[in-house]
Amino acid sequence: MTEEVQMQKKVQKAALVVPPNQLKEKVGDGGFDEKILVKAEEQLKNNKVDFQPIAATLLGQMDEAIADARSGAVKDQAAVQAILKQAMQLKAQGAMFHYPLVSEISDILVNFLEAVESIDKDVLDIVAAHKTAIGVALSGRIKKEGDKIGEELCSALADTCERYYKVRKKGLS
Repeated sequence: MTEEVQMQKKVQKAALVVPPNQLKEKVGDGGFDEKILVKAEEQLKNNKVDFQPIAATLLGQMDEAIADARSGAVKDQAAVQAILKQAMQLKAQGAMFHYPLVSEISDILVNFLEAVESIDKDVLDIVAAHKTAIGVALSGRIKKEGDKIGEELCSALADTCERYYKVRKKGLS
């Protein structure tokens, strides 16, 4: 991610929700047996759940949020939050389901949305570009971050966000 993207003033934070840890409340402090942790890691590595339908649902919900924002049914920060929620889900779940490229693209989108002060056509076009890129990664089953196409895609998306910030700064000066 470019320095310009990272340096943007965050208007909102992508909320990290930490639910009560009921398991910890039941068993208390002291950690877990190393064997249990190794087994859990192994299960995550060997996860065979098909991420495609999960991602399709999240992208569909993002489509709805974009459409609501374009129509004016949802405005301002509520529109940003509706899109941000889906981007955060894709970011979190992509790597877990062996699609780190989806997580990387979603991370760029989350960082972009955190600095968006008001939603407009340009913002929605940038969001739509990220959504399309995620769709391409999924349909092409491009899973690796180091994939040349994936790297070029992420670079182009980050550059788009950077150009948006530069134009906005000039307009505010």
